[in-house]
Amino acid sequence: MPAPEARAYDDGVVRRSESPLAFRTLHAGALVEVRDYRCAARRGGPTGEEHSATGSLVFLRRGAFCQHFGRRSVTADPNQVVFFSPGSSYRVSHPADCGDRGTVLAPAPRVLEEIARELEPERREGAPFPFVTAPCAPDLAWRQREFVRRLERGPYDALWAEETALALVGDALAAGYARAARPRARRRAGTEADHAERAEAAKAYLARHLGECVRLDDVARAVHASPFHLARLFQRHTGVPVHRYLLRLRLRTALERLADGAEDLTALALALGFASHSHFTSAFRAEFGRTPSAVRAQVRKSPTA
Repeated sequence: MPAPEARAYDDGVVRRSESPLAFRTLHAGALVEVRDYRCAARRGGPTGEEHSATGSLVFLRRGAFCQHFGRRSVTADPNQVVFFSPGSSYRVSHPADCGDRGTVLAPAPRVLEEIARELEPERREGAPFPFVTAPCAPDLAWRQREFVRRLERGPYDALWAEETALALVGDALAAGYARAARPRARRRAGTEADHAERAEAAKAYLARHLGECVRLDDVARAVHASPFHLARLFQRHTGVPVHRYLLRLRLRTALERLADGAEDLTALALALGFASHSHFTSAFRAEFGRTPSAVRAQVRKSPTA
């Protein structure tokens, strides 16, 4: 995904001839801009260097991309919120052929600084965030998806839109700062960097094999680690076990496909690697507090504008 500060024109959609990327503005206000984006890039990269002039954050709704900062890389997927710090430079690659889609929230610089300073009182104005991604809890993922659905359906109250958008920004930033402040065992810098690299590579592997039968040994072999060692470092790096991380990826992808109008729940379940319709329904209800059929019915009743 290229730099998210690109603007939309005319019909609300801008497509760049040099990239398979499209933006659509959902809300444009003085305090925050909200855009939907779709990237149809296939597996490959990294691209040339890109820059983020202002701060913004992205909720991925499906797919994945990797950001490269020199020798370090971070895999972004629907289990996380991705932060673009003001003035940051990076390159992008895609670990799978499915592309990616998400929601860009771009607060006005002064607003973003106010929110960040509440969470980091000693923050220097315009400084980069101390993290690139933050965990996206099930409630936050659901609220973001419902927010987008309401904007797409229209008409909506602008006051509600800006208040809701800034609440999402604040909660996502709070999750990032909370994880950054979590105590870590003392390890050599080289060891910590190696563990982070293997965990990010494992996330990319899971994105690539989302609907397949994935075994721990397969993931470990792909990132050149023992299964036991990978299981420990992955949970330490992401906060959840490998199997739980993959389950959440599948469920959030299912949520997006239902929002896009998927009708056959059994076919959807099997395509995403669930053993059966009932297994899918049980996991979905545990994650989002409602069944896939209830979400499908909601989508049928509320067609987008």
